[in-house]
Amino acid sequence: MRDFFSLARWMPGLVALLGYQRAWLLPDLRAGLSVAAVALPVAIAYAELAGVGAVVGLYSCILPMLAYALFGTSRQLIVGPDAATCAVIAAVVTPLAAGDATRHWQLVMTMTAMTGFWCLIASRFKLGVLADFLSRPILLGLLNGVAITIMVGQLSSIFGFTFDESELIERIAAAPSYLALIHWPTLGISLLTLVVMLACLRYRPQWPASMLALAVAAALLWVLGGERSGIMVVGAISGGIPSLQLPEFPPGLMRELVLPALNLAMVSFVSMMLTARSFAAKNGYDIDADKEFRALGVANLASAVSQGFAISGADSRTAVNDANGGKSQLVSIVAATVIALVTFFLTAPLQYIPTASLGIVLVMASWSLIDLRGQWALRHSDNAAFWLAWITFVSVLFMGVIPGITLAVLLGLFQFLRNVMRPTDQLMGMNDEGVVHTLGHNEEVKAVTGVLIYRFNSPLTYFNAAYFKRRVLQLLGREPHPPKCLIIDAVSCFTHQDISVMSMVGELHKELKRRGIQLLMAGRRSQMTHWLHQAGIRVGEDGILLYPDLYEALRMTRCYREPEEPVAEGEASPVAPALPQERLAES
Repeated sequence: MRDFFSLARWMPGLVALLGYQRAWLLPDLRAGLSVAAVALPVAIAYAELAGVGAVVGLYSCILPMLAYALFGTSRQLIVGPDAATCAVIAAVVTPLAAGDATRHWQLVMTMTAMTGFWCLIASRFKLGVLADFLSRPILLGLLNGVAITIMVGQLSSIFGFTFDESELIERIAAAPSYLALIHWPTLGISLLTLVVMLACLRYRPQWPASMLALAVAAALLWVLGGERSGIMVVGAISGGIPSLQLPEFPPGLMRELVLPALNLAMVSFVSMMLTARSFAAKNGYDIDADKEFRALGVANLASAVSQGFAISGADSRTAVNDANGGKSQLVSIVAATVIALVTFFLTAPLQYIPTASLGIVLVMASWSLIDLRGQWALRHSDNAAFWLAWITFVSVLFMGVIPGITLAVLLGLFQFLRNVMRPTDQLMGMNDEGVVHTLGHNEEVKAVTGVLIYRFNSPLTYFNAAYFKRRVLQLLGREPHPPKCLIIDAVSCFTHQDISVMSMVGELHKELKRRGIQLLMAGRRSQMTHWLHQAGIRVGEDGILLYPDLYEALRMTRCYREPEEPVAEGEASPVAPALPQERLAES
C-alpha cells in the first residue's frame, strides 16, 4: 500500500528533479532556451496544420511540457505538437466541423482529452508493451505516407492558392490546373523563407533555423506592408491565459472521435517511445513504458484543459535538447516558461508571420520524417517487413491518414497473431560433449537415436494448439525410424493454463501411445503436474512423464541408445551417459 501511494510511482520526473545536481543547471538552461527557440515557430506552424489558431499551438506546449516534466521517466524527451499527430487531428475533425471554426476548435480539444484518457486506461492495464505493437517497418511506412500527405497539403499555402480537392491523389492529379493560380508575391516570400532556413542549416546549424526564417519573413512584411500585396499572414493573436470553455456541439459527434482518438493514442505513444528509448540508450538509463503511457495521457489532458491539441514526443526538439547538453526534466520547465512569456506578453510581433512561411516550416519538418531509402532497404533484410511497410505507405497515400493508421494497427495485430499462431519450431540434438543444441545449425550436433526433442517457439493457446499437434505428428511421420520417445520442451510453450491446450495434449498423448511412443515433457514440472491433473490426464509411468529440464529427461530415458548395441556381460544396462548440468543451449 505504501508503494502504491509513493511519489516515485506516480511522479517519477518530480523525484528525479528532487535529486537535482547543481552542475546540470547551466546546460539545462542553455538547452531549455534552445528548445523554446525551435518549439515556438513549429507550434504555430502545427496549429495551422491542425486547423486552429496560432495561439492554440502555443497553448499545446506550455502545460503539456510541465506535466511531462513531472510524470515522465525520460530525462531528454520533449513533448509537444507533432506533424503526424496534427495531420490525424485535421483529417478527423475537419469534416465533422463543417467549416465552423469554433466547433472545430472544440472538437480538437475533445479529441485531445479522449486521447489522454485512452493513454491513462492503457497505463492502468500496463499496456506499455504496445510500444512494440506497431513494428518499426509499419511505423516507417506510416510516417512516410503522412509526411508526403502534409507536404502536398502545404503547397496551397506556399503557392498562394486554395485546393478544391480534399484527398492527396486528387490534389496531385489536379496540380497542373493550379499553375495559373500561383500568387507570385506569396511564392516569393516562401522562397525567401526556404533560402534563409537552408543557409542557416548549412552555415549555422546550431541556430534555430525556423525561428530565424520566420523572423526575417515577418520583418519584411512589416516593413513593406505585406497586406497590400495580398500575402496571407497569421493575423492578430489574442494571447493571455486561456479561459475554460465547455464543448458546445451535438453529443453524437463524440462517438465519431472515440476510435480515431484510440488510433491517435497508439500512434503517438509508439512514436514517442521510439524517440525516448533511443535517447535513453544513448545517455545510459532506462525508461518505464507504462509510466510513459501515463505521462503522455496526463500531458494530453493538460493540453485539452489549456485549450490545446494532442501532443506526442517531438524528436527534433528532443535532439536539440540532447545536442545542447540537457541533463534533466528542468529543460522542459525552462522551455515551457519561455513559451508562456511569449504567449502571454509578446504575441504582437507574431501577427506578421506569413502563412506561406509556416508552410515551408511544415514541409521542412515533414521532409525530416521521410525515409524511403530505409523503407526500400528492408527488402534485403526482411521481405515480410518490406511488404508491410509499403502496404501501409500506399494505404495512407490512397486511402487517407485515418484509414491508413487503422490499417497499420490491423497489420500490426495480424503480424503478431501470425507469429503466435504459426511460430518457428526446432528439433534438438546433442553434440559430442553432451550439450543440447538446435539441429541443422552445426554439423557436430546429431539427433539422439530413438528420441525426438521438439521445441515450439510460442506460448500455446487455443488458436495454435491444433497447429502444434499437427506439427508434432508431421515431424514424427518424417522420421525414417519412428522414435520411441518424444520430448517436448515445455518451458518455451506451456506458459499459462488453457483448457483447449490441455485437451490437445490429452489427444496427442493417446495418439502417441497408439503408435508406441512415450511422451515426455521437460520443464515447468510443478505447473504441468497441476495442470494435467486438473485436466484429468494421467501423469507417471502409464501417462505423460514430467522432468525438470531436457537433460534430466534424457538422463532418465533409455530409448535414445541404439537398441542393437551389444552390452558386455557384467556391464551396466544401457542408460544415458552422464550429461552436463548446464541449461539448454542453442546454436
